[in-house]
Amino acid sequence: MAESWISPPTRQPLIEDLVSGVDRYNPSNVGILEDYLYHQIRSQEYDCLANLAILKLYQFNPELYNPDVVINILIKALTTSPLPDFNLSISLLDERSINSSLEEPDPVPALLPTLKRLNDLLYKCRFPAFWELYQSAELEHLRDNYTVECVGFEDSVREVAIRAVKATFTRISAERLASYLDLNGTDLAAFVQKKGWKMEAGVIEIPPNPDNQIEATVVQENIKLSQITKLIAHGASN
Repeated sequence: MAESWISPPTRQPLIEDLVSGVDRYNPSNVGILEDYLYHQIRSQEYDCLANLAILKLYQFNPELYNPDVVINILIKALTTSPLPDFNLSISLLDERSINSSLEEPDPVPALLPTLKRLNDLLYKCRFPAFWELYQSAELEHLRDNYTVECVGFEDSVREVAIRAVKATFTRISAERLASYLDLNGTDLAAFVQKKGWKMEAGVIEIPPNPDNQIEATVVQENIKLSQITKLIAHGASN
């Protein structure tokens, strides 16, 4: 997993050269990296290090700052929870970029608290609360102007919930899973079937995996007699 995070298999050779070489700090390459971000938005691919390189270029070159790019990077990073991608991205947003002079008002400061709340809910596995906030009238602007452009955003969020479910449950009620995924009825049944899981009498069985199986662990200590005598002698001397 760490290897695919550092170098995703979908990363193009040109982007690999930019991300891994000294050219990652060349401001003339920011357009290439931004185009690559929009490719990720359209294709459901994801490349954290390439996106962080954009934010780093914005730090060094505030005149390049594009708030829509920043928001799209944060939206993509939301779907990687519990990985630290979102917080890594936030850490590269300094005052220079956020307060950069723009022809129109910068939407980032207004959206940032909301995006942080969404990330916090996902990180804490509060999935019903996430969907309630995300579907609220308060976030209509975010949905209509940003996440609608991010292909598969809601399905990617559901995969965050599925990772948590697979690591926690062996059986889960359909009602509870529905609240985690914001799916009901035939949509939920189709999702469960696509996963290859069994649902019977309103209960879904989660296939065994290393995270949801309890196994006894036997720990054996090998202590030599010479070590014990040294310990006793040390205690006696004190």
